[in-house]
Amino acid sequence: MNLIVGLIAFVSEYLDSSLGMGYGTVLAPILIIFGYSPLQVVPAILISQFVTDIAACVSHHNCCNVDLKVNAKDFRIAMLLGLVSAVGVILSVVVALKIPKWLLTLYIGLLVTCMGLLILFTIKRPMHFSWRKITGISFLAAFNKGLSGGGYGPLVMGGQILSGVHAKNAVGITAFAEAITCAVGFLFYLFMGKAIDWKLVVLLLISATPAVPLAALTVKDIHPARFKKYVGIFITLLGLLTLLKIASGA
Repeated sequence: MNLIVGLIAFVSEYLDSSLGMGYGTVLAPILIIFGYSPLQVVPAILISQFVTDIAACVSHHNCCNVDLKVNAKDFRIAMLLGLVSAVGVILSVVVALKIPKWLLTLYIGLLVTCMGLLILFTIKRPMHFSWRKITGISFLAAFNKGLSGGGYGPLVMGGQILSGVHAKNAVGITAFAEAITCAVGFLFYLFMGKAIDWKLVVLLLISATPAVPLAALTVKDIHPARFKKYVGIFITLLGLLTLLKIASGA
């Protein structure tokens, strides 16, 4: 089973590092289906994704997909997303046991689906940058991440694009902000006294990390307009699959 989990982790990370989403959203439910408990899955995803997100930041910056120099606009956006997300993920860990799972899943599914459709319907429409939109989206996305292990990338990627950030830049920015979010969430799980499945953490790290440089090269070579379309389609599919999970009673 470790080989299957490793392969799924590699594919999930390739999607995440190339489209800015998919690691936790795809991997978390699959690991639970394979018999892992949610309290094993979420902390393992948080710490493994922290490492792969750092690698993604370096790879995308080196490929000129994003500018993460301290004085760059991309860096300022990423820092804002990361700091706001840190607050959101702490709150989500505190209330994780009080929110019905089906309600959270329904909420994420509807929100992600609507965001994906908005991107597709506005592909040819110029978007004006908005700090307010990005701040709100980052808080909601981090709240989702701390509760379920997924749901961060689709919201932050979609929110940035709808706020006027170019799709390629948004991938690197998302990786930077999500690294902060994952680190804070994982540390807070430790603070709450949760045991960590370190074997699962190591398996995910070994499997997912090699996908990062391949994904950065993919983003570098793809046409911006086509890439935005792919992001919109993938976000919509993730949202619809989440809603299908609710409808099937999973």
